[in-house]
This record gives sequence, C-alpha cells and structure tokens, in this order.
Amino acid sequence: MKDKINVMVVDDSPSVRALLTSFIRQDPGLELCGTAQDPFEAAEKIRDRLPDVLLLDLHMPRMDGLTFLKKIMSQRPLPVIVISSLAREGSETTLKALELGAADVLLKPQISSQRDRQEAAIRISDCIRAAVQTGTRRHRKTVAMAPGEKHTADVILPRATGGPPRMQPRFIALGASTGGTEALRTVFEELPADLPPIAVVQHMPQGFTTAFANRLNTTSAVEIFEAEDGRIIQPGQAAIAQGNRHLTIHRDASGYRIRLRDGPCVSRHRPSVDVLFRSVAQTVGGSALGAILTGMGDDGAAGLLELREAGAYTLAQDEATSVVFGMPRVAIDLGAAHRILPLGRIAGEIVNWNASQRQIAS
Repeated sequence: MKDKINVMVVDDSPSVRALLTSFIRQDPGLELCGTAQDPFEAAEKIRDRLPDVLLLDLHMPRMDGLTFLKKIMSQRPLPVIVISSLAREGSETTLKALELGAADVLLKPQISSQRDRQEAAIRISDCIRAAVQTGTRRHRKTVAMAPGEKHTADVILPRATGGPPRMQPRFIALGASTGGTEALRTVFEELPADLPPIAVVQHMPQGFTTAFANRLNTTSAVEIFEAEDGRIIQPGQAAIAQGNRHLTIHRDASGYRIRLRDGPCVSRHRPSVDVLFRSVAQTVGGSALGAILTGMGDDGAAGLLELREAGAYTLAQDEATSVVFGMPRVAIDLGAAHRILPLGRIAGEIVNWNASQRQIAS
C-alpha cells in the first residue's frame, strides 16, 4: 500500500483554497492535512503536522509568500509548489521563488469549463507527485500515478497505415518534463550550430515557454525559438513547443514545417512528447534521432518506441542523472531506447550520430 501524500494549502482567497482543496480530495493518492489563509496561520499548523508538500500563494496579508518560503527552507525544508497569479516563467518573481528552493512554480488555474477544471486538477496532482520525488525531505514516499482520463496520441495524430518513410533529411526530437529545463540547458550548451533541425517538448504551462526558449537561446550555439504554427525549422535551429498546444512536424518542399494543434491532453500533457515523437516517426522515420530526458510519468515512452520501430536512433537519460526517472524508465522498459546515457553524454552522442549519418549520406 502506497502512502498518501499529505498536502497543505496556503492562500488568502477562500475560492482558491476551495478549488485546490477539491483537487486534492478527488485524488485518492493525496490527503489534505490543512489549509491556511496566511503564513502565520500556516506556521502554527506546520508545527503540529509537517506536510509532505505545501501549495503556496505569493500575494498574502501579514507576510508575502517569498518571505515565508525563505523561512520554511531555512528552518523546516520541505517541497513547496508556488501557485500564484504573479508567477510567469522568466519573471523575477518566478526566478526568486526557484532560487529560494521552490520545487515548482505554477500559474493559478483559470477555470472557464469542465475541461479546464479536469486538466488543472491533473496538472497540480502530477506536480505534487513530482515534488515529493524530487523534494528535500529525507524519507521520500513511494508515489502512485494520479488517476484520470488518459489519451494516447491517436486523438491528435492517427497511426500511419503505411511503412516508415523513405530517406529524408535528418531531424532531432527531444522530450522532457520534471527537471527538464536544466537538462535541456545542459544539452544545448554543448551542441554545435551545424546540426539538423530540432524540435523539443518540455512540459510547461501556457505563457512560460517564450521566456524559456529565449533563455536557452542565450547560452546555445543553436538558434532556439518558441514554436510558431507554419514556421519552417532550419538546420541549426530548435523549436520549443508552446505551452498548451501540441507540436507536430511535417515536411513539404520548403523543409520541416511546424504545425501546432489543440485537442485533449495526451499522456496527461499538452504539449505531449508522444505526439511530437509520432509525427517525427511518420515524417522522418530512420533519418531521425529521438531522446527522452528526465520527467515524471510516461509521456514520450510509447512515442520513442514508435521512433525506434520506424528506424530512428533513440536515446534515454539514465537514472543516476535524472531528477525524476519516470519517462526514461518507462521508455527503457518498453525497449524503446538504443542507448541509455548520463545527461553529460547525450549532446556528444547527438553530435556523433549526426557525423555518422553524414558519412552514410556521402
């Protein structure tokens, strides 16, 4: 029997507390161990019972969330997920929260439909589980996957009826989730500019990916940008999937063209690594390289297997260097990866693969 994850909610808004509480109570793997309307009330309750994960607002009376976060991490460290309307990827507030030790930073859910509610519940539940697995506490709990409807890539991109495509220009596809922002930075800092086009899915909410792509671009020889529908990815460029839209790759006379798609979450995510990998398997086949990096859950595992079966070269990050060994582990268990490598060797393997493919082509 897996232990339930004890969660405390700290937010001055009664409606937000009620919403987050409902998400926790509908998940059988989570347990609400208290709510508080400000840091002083939260501190009193934490003295009686230390939660496994704290959901923390930033804008609150009597003490702001960043000050409280700093106190928690210096006195009784535990995984803290900041959920605030002030947080944007790349903003000073977000960077400060992460610098102070927040496990993750999310925007407050905007609920306008039942689908919005379901997807927000899944996103927060998955984030809580990832925080426990990567948290500061000495004894980490065994974590079960969150419940909820789970679609495959079929709902966005049907399976191809024919065989793998004939020889195409080379293409690289990367997928990551928890811990992936730093893993991707490590990979891109070591990649040269003379590479085939690259597409990346990093699980992130809408509004976060523009700044993430811009930040990666400052330290990479590869030109990195947020994916735009209809744009061609040229050699030496990399497209980061937009938050909340699936990324697929198609080829026409001009080259590899980006198509952004709406639709349900796939493998609990939008954008989904499985969707990207399937599109690359169907479009590029054996001329592709696919790599799956650190992340919670199993998104991308089935897609990596499809890439391998289409003749592509496939990589998975190893357990020792993964922040969360979820997505790579499932891919490895499926037999989807040709090689299992530490993070520090993945860029070099991409370069070696590209050089070998050049030799074959010549």
